[in-house]
Amino acid sequence: MLGHPTLHSRPYYVSCILWNGRRSSHVNFNFKNCTVSCRKTCPWLSMTPIKAGVSTEDQGSNSNVSQSGLLFDQLLVNKEDSKNNSLTGSHPMISKYSANGVRLGGLDNVRHSYSENFVVRCYEVGMNRAASIESIANLLQEVACNHAQSVGFSTDGFATTPLMRKHRLIWVTTRMHIELEAYPVWGDVVEMETWCQAEGKAGTRRDWTISDVSSGKLIGRVTSTWVMMNEDSRRLSRVTDDVRQEYVIHCPKLPRYAFPEANSSSSSKIPKLHDPAQYVKSGLMARRGDLDMNQHVNNVTYIGWILESLPPSILETHQLHTITLHYRRECRHGDLVESLANFEGCRNAGKSAVSGIHGYTNGPAQPINIYDGDELEFLHLVRTTGSEVEINRGRTVWKRKLERPQR
Repeated sequence: MLGHPTLHSRPYYVSCILWNGRRSSHVNFNFKNCTVSCRKTCPWLSMTPIKAGVSTEDQGSNSNVSQSGLLFDQLLVNKEDSKNNSLTGSHPMISKYSANGVRLGGLDNVRHSYSENFVVRCYEVGMNRAASIESIANLLQEVACNHAQSVGFSTDGFATTPLMRKHRLIWVTTRMHIELEAYPVWGDVVEMETWCQAEGKAGTRRDWTISDVSSGKLIGRVTSTWVMMNEDSRRLSRVTDDVRQEYVIHCPKLPRYAFPEANSSSSSKIPKLHDPAQYVKSGLMARRGDLDMNQHVNNVTYIGWILESLPPSILETHQLHTITLHYRRECRHGDLVESLANFEGCRNAGKSAVSGIHGYTNGPAQPINIYDGDELEFLHLVRTTGSEVEINRGRTVWKRKLERPQR
């Protein structure tokens, strides 16, 4: 509370952060012989006493403090508007702007894609200050959902068209391939572009590119395959022509692929991992926090489960270069699962040139020093505990870590 009776003889300067939906502006108000409770009046303002001045951006200039009076009058008007909206619990400064108004991205009607910029937050990085693969995968989901919402598809988590909702149909992913050449660190800004296109008669395909905004360099590529499923029977359904027409108008006119090269590993088959596995992590459970809006385990959770089975020594010397996931069965809250991994091969073992993959195994390890390899490949399997029911197959390739200057 400002304007304490014993302090009325001196003016107070208050710094307000005004938010217009896109950027914040710092304005300082001069109060004398007044009592203002700004937390109560304007809960969306952050107010702190500062040194006498006009603006935190203009301190030291000859600007007049009284010029802030008009802005303060507007705040009082907003206070009255806030009272009128109090019954509905809304606030004019909040309800005026939708999520689309503050997102740093939008549709490209020429490329028929959606792009959005993201700042890497402190809670999205690991011990090395680099973004984790789970954080990147979460951003991939975010930009894909924002794309679906921006073209008018439902926001219930299924990205369904009107006809799909009429027939109780949803999209589910069957395969995802992520390739990263570099990892952004805390404070970096990345741009993610995504687009979708028809993939045969049974589903659709969604691709992404990830770029570093400061350098413009492409640092990652992603592709995924999606099929249609009946929400009630959980059986796959063919994509009908009328449903296809609803979403194909938002796809590129000509095929466009994140991995255009013919020999890309993004579409290579993942063999089944057979017992006995070299590395096993048991006791994993699908927690309530792992569930998504569709009430089943989020796709990103499987990435964490796969990494759990790897030896810590690999994570200390290498970083994930590619990960391929083949989703085979849904997993729900309370399910117990185990993660298995086998070392499949080593590239560049003590050499400077790529000599191929050596020592492939699908069982007991061969006598090879994997720590000498610049690129290591592992085969993965996530299954229900105590059974042979497959939930997810995976493949990862790891490159030796390179030093990067920290911020």
